[in-house]
Amino acid sequence: MGYPPKLAELVETLELLSRMERIDYLISVADRFQEVPDNIARRPYGEEHKVPACESEAYMWAEKQSDQTLKLYFAVENPQGISAKAMAVILDENLSGEPAEHLAMVSGDMVYDIFGRELSMGKSMGLMGMVSMVTGSAKKLHAMIAEATS
Repeated sequence: MGYPPKLAELVETLELLSRMERIDYLISVADRFQEVPDNIARRPYGEEHKVPACESEAYMWAEKQSDQTLKLYFAVENPQGISAKAMAVILDENLSGEPAEHLAMVSGDMVYDIFGRELSMGKSMGLMGMVSMVTGSAKKLHAMIAEATS
């Protein structure tokens, strides 16, 4: 799997749930979604933050913290974007504050580990796009840190 500890624990927990229990759990996770704060971004959001292939029009920001980790923020413009909102909460709660090199190694396949394989191709691609944006930001930060220490 290769997930940071908190994310690995979540994936292990989800594996124990039935399909309906998993759906109910992910809906409850989506209910915790909070929009990106105004001090990070305001509408209209820049295209450079838009998640490619996301049907819910999700956006992602990664703010570098003083401890050289990232704090993740998301906007989901589709009010019905429950899967995107759940993924945003999961990414933030389980990856914000992790070392950049750990985030950089997370695979888009985590979408299947969390949501199962029943999602439509469009939803899967959008959620993988969210993961890809996070890992891309982490790779940039990791490269900056490596360059500064060499």
